[in-house]
Amino acid sequence: MDSHTPQLPDENDLYEHHAFTVDKGQTPLRIDKYLMNFVENATRNKIQAAAKEGSIFVNDVAVKSNYKVKPFDKIRVLFSHPPFENLLVGEDIPIDVVYEDDDLLVVNKEAGIVVHPGHGNYSGTLINALIHRFDNLPNNSSERPGLVHRIDKDTSGLLVVAKTEEAMAHLSAQFANKTSEREYVALVWGNIEGENGTIEGNIGRHPKNRLQNTVFLDDEAEKGKPAVTHYKVLERLGYVTLVSCKLETGRTHQIRVHMKHIGHTLFNDARYGGEKVLKGTTFTKYKQFVDNCFKVLPRQALHAKTLGFEHPRTGKFMQFNTEIPDDMQQCIEKWRGYAKHQEM
Repeated sequence: MDSHTPQLPDENDLYEHHAFTVDKGQTPLRIDKYLMNFVENATRNKIQAAAKEGSIFVNDVAVKSNYKVKPFDKIRVLFSHPPFENLLVGEDIPIDVVYEDDDLLVVNKEAGIVVHPGHGNYSGTLINALIHRFDNLPNNSSERPGLVHRIDKDTSGLLVVAKTEEAMAHLSAQFANKTSEREYVALVWGNIEGENGTIEGNIGRHPKNRLQNTVFLDDEAEKGKPAVTHYKVLERLGYVTLVSCKLETGRTHQIRVHMKHIGHTLFNDARYGGEKVLKGTTFTKYKQFVDNCFKVLPRQALHAKTLGFEHPRTGKFMQFNTEIPDDMQQCIEKWRGYAKHQEM
């Protein structure tokens, strides 16, 4: 072998960071472009560098960045170091603890904090804060210490954390069996018809954009997992509606996906298109008003307000409630003012 030929790493010495099977409807596309849609926080330069190092495999063969993906290709991204999310380090990050005893704690997470490390977010997460504060938190089925359930980075609100193996098993079973109680408050685009309703539709990964989930119905339902959201209108504010959502299941992005599915995308939910003016007039003044609302609330308008569960040791039903955080409250007030002005 020529001494200038790069030595590709042996696949056995590598750790898998990402794995995808290309959708059957995929048109030929360069793998660096393809992976940009599917790997969060990845730049084209990073992907091209990984290909140059021989870290991108298609059907178990290392490929260059100009390789064109085809339907059913099996893509794996492998590196010589384990995924950073597996290398957990405690960090002294303040946590708003609402309740704590020997078995569990209830945390009010602020928006912007990631719950657990993952691609692009390896520090500053709630788990980093928890392992700094507690020794020997029990792992859940995904090897994540203490976590019984999770909420999205830009969603604020309540989470329960298990401190013992027994609490983890008991609380996880309650979430799986749908006996826990979770109520969210959301501000959504549009004036919802009727006062309440139930959204049912299997949720799974969007076939064209892996950073989104979507609803699969009827003959495609097997592509997703069952999901049920109950909603009721709390306040009508002209071109937006304040709603309460109760979760029967806990799918990733469930409320965000279900509300979009019925035509009421969450206000300022950039991932699902809610950061555009989706309802209202074409007046420049109105657009300016909406932009000001986006500035006050630079995230999706979603707060995990109420959490209820049976205490794993005492059997007593416990319920916790939090105030809507200031950024979301200010946005709601702005819309209240706007709606009143429209009525005059």
